[in-house]
Amino acid sequence: MARRPSRISSTQGLTELGSAGKNAPTRTIETFPFRERGRETLVVFKCTEFTCLCPLTGQPDYAQLEIHYIPGARAIESKSLKNYLWGFRDTGMFHEDGVNVILDELFDMVSPKWMKVIGRFNVRGGIAIDVETERSAETKR
Repeated sequence: MARRPSRISSTQGLTELGSAGKNAPTRTIETFPFRERGRETLVVFKCTEFTCLCPLTGQPDYAQLEIHYIPGARAIESKSLKNYLWGFRDTGMFHEDGVNVILDELFDMVSPKWMKVIGRFNVRGGIAIDVETERSAETKR
């Protein structure tokens, strides 16, 4: 049996991972080369503490956010995703608009084969709102 290399994944160009000083909201995503480009690999991120603001009242809205995607040439680095999502904490948005903005911005930054974003917003005024949207490489905005 061949010996496994000491490092499988490339970290070249990543600046947020492992850096305590880079723990802040951002509008960018760091990526790394996806090795298995010939294989359909589904990656799912679950953010259980997503926060944004109501655009009318300024009150906080809380949600569980899921990002499902099949990487193309590059994959999303999770700490930069955390900092990106943190950037919505002080953003006023309707749930439907916000989930679509997240999908479009991530899709445009990462160029995956396919991506779906699901926002499950907590109950306010007796109503919970779930929003799902998706894009593929063939889908136009």
